[in-house]
Amino acid sequence: MLRITLLNGPNLNLLGTREQDIYGSRSFEDFLEELNLRFPGIQLSYFQSNIEGDLINLLHQCRATADAIVLNAGGYTHTSIALADAVAAIGLPVLEVHISNVLAREDFRKTSFIAAKCVGSISGLGLEGYALALQYFQDRLAQKT
Repeated sequence: MLRITLLNGPNLNLLGTREQDIYGSRSFEDFLEELNLRFPGIQLSYFQSNIEGDLINLLHQCRATADAIVLNAGGYTHTSIALADAVAAIGLPVLEVHISNVLAREDFRKTSFIAAKCVGSISGLGLEGYALALQYFQDRLAQKT
């Protein structure tokens, strides 16, 4: 079975209640239940942390527990060289996801330090971006088996 880790960064624990005009009114935990139903052939693991070092440690741990990672690094996307280095170092395919269209927001959000280390990026499609990332990995990794 395909093992994919969903990894969310800072403030994404507040989905459903924070800036609903940007992030919507649904919690990630509710959406995760839907993802499990939509992708029964994928074993999903989910982690969220507001702490940069925890995210890096989780990326390192994924080398032993995941085939691929869907990463929404939140604000660390635009600030963390260390997180980008971790993505590059682990040797797993990582797909960057952002709920909002970061290119249509503040100028500082237009820079992603992790994007160049990822197999691709999905931005601005709401929570559905995670499902598209899972579909990509399901199709891509199924072709290798």
